Amino acid sequence: MVRIRLRRVGSAHQPQYRVIVADKESPRDGRFIEIVGQYNPRTEPGTIVFDEERVYHWLSVGAQPSESVQKLFKVVKLDERFKRFKAGEDKEALLAEAKEVYSNLVAHPKTTHYAKA
Repeated sequence: MVRIRLRRVGSAHQPQYRVIVADKESPRDGRFIEIVGQYNPRTEPGTIVFDEERVYHWLSVGAQPSESVQKLFKVVKLDERFKRFKAGEDKEALLAEAKEVYSNLVAHPKTTHYAKA
């Protein structure tokens, strides 16, 4: 089974996470298939960025998000957009809406991740 889960990066006491697609049985920081996002809990508020087109792809082929990733999906309302995608709504409109959501998030001045989304 393929899972969408977090992979820890960063040094001791300074965690950052990549959201990855990996086989359920690979180790937390081991082999993975693809990086589909990032999460930095050390900023205020936490930095969350997803490549939603790839997340939609993996969810549509049966990948299961972990509990922590599911919570991140709810924060940026990705789960709601994916339900609308499955119902037949236009993908480009959903991706434009997602880009607007990421641009409206309040970013910490030292965080530059939102500029990439």
